[in-house]
Amino acid sequence: MARVKLKRKKFVMPSRYTLGIITVLCVAMMFLTFFTDMVNGPLSYVAAYTIVPFERGFYNIGEAFSKRMDELKNLREVLAEVESLQKRVDELTQQNSELTRDRYELGELRQLYDLSDQLSNYDTVGARVIGKDPGNWFSVFLIDKGEEDGIKVDMNVMTGSGIVGIITEVGPNWATVRSIIDDASNVSAMVLSTSDVLVVNGDLKLMNEGVIRFEHLADEEDQVIVGDQVVTSNISDKFLPGLNIGYINSIETDPNNLTRSGTLTPSVDFKHINTVLVIKELKEGKSETKNN
Repeated sequence: MARVKLKRKKFVMPSRYTLGIITVLCVAMMFLTFFTDMVNGPLSYVAAYTIVPFERGFYNIGEAFSKRMDELKNLREVLAEVESLQKRVDELTQQNSELTRDRYELGELRQLYDLSDQLSNYDTVGARVIGKDPGNWFSVFLIDKGEEDGIKVDMNVMTGSGIVGIITEVGPNWATVRSIIDDASNVSAMVLSTSDVLVVNGDLKLMNEGVIRFEHLADEEDQVIVGDQVVTSNISDKFLPGLNIGYINSIETDPNNLTRSGTLTPSVDFKHINTVLVIKELKEGKSETKNN
């Protein structure tokens, strides 16, 4: 009868138990190192190869952790300082914008004041722009003065550099202005140097090139040249005479060989209008002038 050879199972200790035992031994050796007089004995050699590397490792980890904590603290301080500086920069930027706007408006108000002196025979009122049609140009816009301020339809609107347009609609405390560059606008005008009459037509497409169109210039002696000043004429039915419109930019002879057409550069910056002066005088003779 054959013998059955039984194999014994080899005992393997789980790694977690091994690690636990090693840890306990290390701790025990540490205590022995600190609380016994065997420092120079055999345990010192064991500690040199077992405990000291652990201690060095723990020390290095602690140093690294402390260093990272210091760096994190410094980073937080730097971020807080950056945030404070950014807030200050934003405040200064806002103040600079306000000062720039105030300086620009002050320049406009000075121009209107000078214009008011030039128009001293007329009763005038200053107004601020409070709205406009979509687009780059101030072709149709709202001002903050209306019937309560004596504003009426067809009154002329100016800036310090020239004629802007005309009042087309009035409310209690607002009014609508249609500028001379609007497609629906046409102004009877004349060349100041020759008194030759012409018609200035609004053209928003041409305004993208900085000019508007004029036509029907009766320049029989061919005296009008580029750069001549154009103003509102005496025969205009709504615009007061002699108000600056702009300057001749280009001229060409019409196919009929009797009249000339071309473009002119408006004197007003129709991209930036903040304040205007309304002349409280109607061309039809419904005068509201001052009694000088």
